[in-house]
Amino acid sequence: MAKTCWIERAKRVPKFKARRVRRCQRCGRARAVLRKFGLCRLCFRELALRGHLPGVRKASW
Repeated sequence: MAKTCWIERAKRVPKFKARRVRRCQRCGRARAVLRKFGLCRLCFRELALRGHLPGVRKASW
């Protein structure tokens, strides 16, 4: 889990676009964030498994 100060800092608009840090909207993780969903890979898999993401299914289903 990310520190609250890091999450708040990522919400600010940076001076340059390259400085933007994308974080998971659910847990705040900074790595492996899927831009289309705004979730990290861990949260994405968890929600897809439960069926909470519309249009996303597990390949084995």
